[in-house]
Amino acid sequence: MFIELDKIDNSVGFFRFKKLGNFYLLTNDIEFIKLTEKDFSDFLNGKLDKEDVVFKELWQKGFIKGGIAENKIVSRYRQKNSFLLRKGVGLHIIVVTKRCNYLCVYCQAGSPELQKEIYDMTEEVAKKTVDLIFQSTNNHITIEFQGGEPLINWKVVKFIIEYANMKNKTHKKNLGFALVTNLSLMTDDKYDYLVENNINICTSLDGPEHVHNKNRPFLNKKGSYQIVKEWAEKIKKEGKQNDLRGRLGALPTLTRYSLEHIEEIVDEYIEMGIKSIHLRQLSYLGDSAGDEKKNQIGYTAEEFIIAWKKGLDYIIEKNKEGVFVTERHVVILLEKMFKENGNNFLDLRSPCGAGIGQLAYFYNGDIYSCDEGRMTGNDLFKLGNVFENSYTEITECSKTKALITASTLENFSCDECVYKPYCGTCPVLNYVLYNNLFPNIRMTDKCKIHMAILDYLFLKMEDEEVLKIFKTWIK
Repeated sequence: MFIELDKIDNSVGFFRFKKLGNFYLLTNDIEFIKLTEKDFSDFLNGKLDKEDVVFKELWQKGFIKGGIAENKIVSRYRQKNSFLLRKGVGLHIIVVTKRCNYLCVYCQAGSPELQKEIYDMTEEVAKKTVDLIFQSTNNHITIEFQGGEPLINWKVVKFIIEYANMKNKTHKKNLGFALVTNLSLMTDDKYDYLVENNINICTSLDGPEHVHNKNRPFLNKKGSYQIVKEWAEKIKKEGKQNDLRGRLGALPTLTRYSLEHIEEIVDEYIEMGIKSIHLRQLSYLGDSAGDEKKNQIGYTAEEFIIAWKKGLDYIIEKNKEGVFVTERHVVILLEKMFKENGNNFLDLRSPCGAGIGQLAYFYNGDIYSCDEGRMTGNDLFKLGNVFENSYTEITECSKTKALITASTLENFSCDECVYKPYCGTCPVLNYVLYNNLFPNIRMTDKCKIHMAILDYLFLKMEDEEVLKIFKTWIK
């Protein structure tokens, strides 16, 4: 039985599409489907038999209107976009110091003179910060310590952990902590304290020694790579004895030099026992902003894409050899594609997390829209101060509303793009790089890179063996 042509307008649901390889990719706001050229033509012209498996899949995924499938589609849309139900800010980034003992070539956060304690957060500021954090309406709260190098101000890190835990006896939120550190000031006593208090630890690992030390200079006898290696081995060893102690995450930042050694970087993560690697591009914020710095350490979108594809192919080959390692950006996208609840990664949602999903608290009590917002070197993305404003005033101020508008994809040509369900835009980066909260998105490097990554993923998933590997990554 065929759909009658005069009823086609009432039968075809909303979708976006793109020709990719030898198939058409169709997406709506929660599902995707791949169609051959013939099936795509038959779908558009109302010639699909209702008993055909392609028709049934289109109907079940909401590409054809009507029936019980519509209720399912609405329910899944609510699940995948539950952050829109105004649960409140969940990620709270506290910059306990602006000081740092490294001279990373791509530094985003700034690193004033190591001796100047005026760049450290005081306990008074820390207490007001935690008080404001607990005003959040979100029942799931993560406090993330950043810098500079947060271990420089270890006293205040401990104060915040203990004060927040004390307050939570009353508030009873699902409270978690994370520490982002270069590990250079880590000691056995500090590490034991972090483990005992269930603090997740994340560090930077840019690859093998020659890559890491070039990107992240630390002028001591060991060098920055050796410090990471020693702690990774210690944590890995203790993790085998006690799962609670195996808690080290790592992230690389890719410079121009890194792109030449992409497979070595993957090998280093495998060797260190770190099962996930996020092949991240530079953001050109903070001290890494400007054309001069980009000419020194940066690259074009096309150069990054070539290296990223090479890295992903290598990771896939390692999985085929029986070595489990994932690419984090790919995992985030796969979760958006295949999981009922998607993924609430703040950078890839619409609107983004600025001001409504995360807040960043500077050492002096200033509150910024997000981690990127505090890295611009000005107060454009400053929303208030812990001594002057309440949580409600911060999250409902005019700047927060402007950021919501400037990161809602329906306000850009993105609304017509097949990849809209898997994407997001960063108003901070848009302003810093293009001097405009509403640039021509499709001309930005971030868009070019993200679209190339998604093209590559959907093409890779045509290979059943690769698709099977990808699905193990999100189980």
